[in-house]
Amino acid sequence: MPVLNRIADYAEEMKGWRRHLHAHPELKFDCHQTAAFIMDRLREIGVDEIHPGIATTGIVAIINGQGDGPTIGLRADMDALPITEITGAAHASTVPGKMHACGHDGHVTMLLGAAKYLCETRRFAGRVALIFQPAEEDGGGGEVMVKEGMMDRFGIAQVYGIHNAPNVAFGHFYTTPGPLMAAVDTATVVITGKGGHGATPHDCVDPVVAVVGMVSAVQTIIPRNVYALDEAVISVTQIHTGSASNIIPEEAMFCATIRSFKPDVRHLLKRRFHEIVEGHATAYGVTAAIDYDWGYPATVNHPAETDFAAAVARDVVGEASVDARANREMGSEDFAYMLEARPGAYLFLGTGPGAGLHHAAFDFNDEAAPIGASFFARLVERAQPLT
Repeated sequence: MPVLNRIADYAEEMKGWRRHLHAHPELKFDCHQTAAFIMDRLREIGVDEIHPGIATTGIVAIINGQGDGPTIGLRADMDALPITEITGAAHASTVPGKMHACGHDGHVTMLLGAAKYLCETRRFAGRVALIFQPAEEDGGGGEVMVKEGMMDRFGIAQVYGIHNAPNVAFGHFYTTPGPLMAAVDTATVVITGKGGHGATPHDCVDPVVAVVGMVSAVQTIIPRNVYALDEAVISVTQIHTGSASNIIPEEAMFCATIRSFKPDVRHLLKRRFHEIVEGHATAYGVTAAIDYDWGYPATVNHPAETDFAAAVARDVVGEASVDARANREMGSEDFAYMLEARPGAYLFLGTGPGAGLHHAAFDFNDEAAPIGASFFARLVERAQPLT
């Protein structure tokens, strides 16, 4: 079946919601205005319960179906990014240095659209828990909501989420069972030597030479320590040192993003990173302070729930527009914490040509919102049918 007709009727209203959210972005856990807007819409829609203040500004709203049954969780993230928007759109960000460059405004809109339909029809058993989560981009709001007891408090039995995918065919869903997105860790290394005049390096302990050696050496971890079929990435993204052409600095630093799928590979990468940096520090006569930040875990879909979600997607967009065995990605997502706590699945929804995620020219394609809302609605009706 195509987009649900009733949800198609909401398209203009959903566009208005999304563009309001786009114009008023907020970061991390500081999503107070966003949460207030969402709660106003939920009251208008007629949900049965609204529970704010989870993970500071997160919300869980409950819609009761007809009769007893389990509770299914549907999640949308709602935070923005610290980017200055360049779209020039009439609904562009009104907050300098902040914008919805990842489509979380669209994710909220899809979930609100599904909520409106489910409140009107209630053709399902049990309950729906609508999860509006802050701090996906930075801060791990998903982890905080789980640690604050959300799953047990609301009796959530399974959980699902969607992310928009620009430059993927419009209306095309893709996902895969097992690892879908990578774990992400961040290593920051501060190297301290002995500064001095560039003309007398023998009187110095040069951190510049050390940082160059370390950066080159850590690039050998993937090809020489990780099995070739276990995907992993180490990307050094920052090197900072020095202030003048004739001064050997006291310090240098570098930063790397480190991504993997398997826990044993993740631990291997951390161990080898420390061994290489510490060994080079000894060799170069410098000290190296390593801050290895253990970030989001891999986003691991549960096989049965992934196959079920793909079947629902086929109901909405057709067999040819769903890839249920797609390649996994090196991006990361804190929905991983929810999938660690409960079975479920995460999917991507193509939104057609446009600027990529986290780009200053990005803008969510409003035409995709009814598709995502229809997916969420059908997911509930099929997962918890009336008998």
